[in-house]
This record gives sequence, C-alpha cells and structure tokens, in this order.
Amino acid sequence: MNKNLIKVIGSTINVFSYISSSYSAQLAIYLFSKPNKGKITSEEAPFLETASKETVLFKKIPIATYHWKGTKETVLLVHGWESNAFRWKDLIEMLQAQNYNIIAIDAPAHGNSGNKIFNVFLYSDCINAVTSHFKIDSIVGHSVGATASAISLHKYNSSIKKLISLGAPSNFTGIITNYINMMGYNNRVTNAMNNYYLKHFDHEPDYFSAKNFLKDIQAKGLIIHDKKDRIISYRDALDISKHYKDSKLIKTIGLGHGLKSELVYNHILEFLND
Repeated sequence: MNKNLIKVIGSTINVFSYISSSYSAQLAIYLFSKPNKGKITSEEAPFLETASKETVLFKKIPIATYHWKGTKETVLLVHGWESNAFRWKDLIEMLQAQNYNIIAIDAPAHGNSGNKIFNVFLYSDCINAVTSHFKIDSIVGHSVGATASAISLHKYNSSIKKLISLGAPSNFTGIITNYINMMGYNNRVTNAMNNYYLKHFDHEPDYFSAKNFLKDIQAKGLIIHDKKDRIISYRDALDISKHYKDSKLIKTIGLGHGLKSELVYNHILEFLND
C-alpha cells in the first residue's frame, strides 16, 4: 500500500475515533484482517491439482485442503499471511520422496478457502478442524501460521506429536503494534482495538504471547528462524525457545523471513524422522 495512502487512511480513522471509537476500531481491524494477496495464481494451480482436494468446514467457512497420500505419518503444512498452500511445493516434494502423508491448507481468505477476513484466532480454530478431520501427527507452520498452530494446540489440547515453527512471531502484540505505528493510529483507536479483542476473543492482544500459549504444549518443538529476518525479529525466536520447554532452536543466516531453502527442509525432515 502506498505510504501516502496509508497516512490518509490512518488519519481518517483517527477522525472517526472522535465520533465513535468502537466504529474506528472495527474499521482498523477490518483493514488489518483483509489480505491483499494469497489467491492461487495460474502458475501455482497445476501443482496443487496433483493433490486430492477436500473442503473442511469451520462454522460454514470452507477451508481448502490438499492431500498427497503416503504411508508414513501425516504432516500438516500451514502457511502464513498473504500466501497459500503452494508455498510448500519444494518441501512437499521432499516429503513425498520419503512417503509422508501430506496435508496442506489454504487459510481463511487465502487461496481457495472462503471468508473475506483473516485473523490468527480464526486460523487456529480452522487448523483444529483440519487436524481433527485428518488425524494429523505433526505440523509445520510458517510465520503467523506457526503462531496460529501453537494457539490451536494450546486452546484445544491437541495430541499433535511435533510442531515445527518457521519465522514465527512470539506474540500478537508486536504484530498489532507494528500495524498501529504504520497507520499512525491515535490512542483512542488503539484502546478501542484492545477492547474489541477483549470483547470478541476474551483477551487483549498482549495475552497471546509465547509465555501463555506455549507453556502447556506437549508436542516436541523445532524452531527455525533467520538471524536477519526483517519481518519477524530473531528475538521472537529466542522468546519462543525460552518458553517452549521441549524444543530446539536452529538459527540460519541470509535466508530471510521466507526460509525457503533445502537446508531448512533437511532440518525439518531430520526432525520428523527422529
């Protein structure tokens, strides 16, 4: 989004906050929750057509799933913001070579899944619907997809055996703060946003942090994060590692936030095979 347009939108929502702070919060959160990218492109579609496709419903929201069948344990692949299941193509091919049973999903408002908005809490509920439907053994999540997976395991006390987190944020507050600063929202909008989350999700954003949603997870964890990640700081990985009791942290250098690398995928395969 153009910086000047961001400034205009932020200023407009600030003005609305003096008329109705709750309405300004709804507008701010709607913008925060609406992805601009992530739909399947013509270049991506042929690979996803090689999978068996099935729709899993969560509260009437259709979640697109892609299934590459294998005889080994079932691995769920969970992408991040403004992405889709195709982002896992190279890893899927490596998992197929070892005959894993693979499920990948499109998040709400992404890929071929339904809904107009996305948030980490809705995503966590959809992940639980998919893990229950397919009897998932392990989850690989990227960025907010990894965070949503951890929240899902915490919320539903899932029996998942292994959780692999790639470039994951350790808390929701940091994501919200970056958005608020980018848009230039005033304190009225910020406070109203906190109240919105409290009303709709039972907690303010600062509750959703590693120290709260990782402390009771039983799944064995692998954390991979790039030291020079410009989207999610490496400090988040250190925070996750600190609060995730049964986990291992691997640091990469120069792979960025995407972590699309054979090196990373080999670490994942080694962890899954252990």
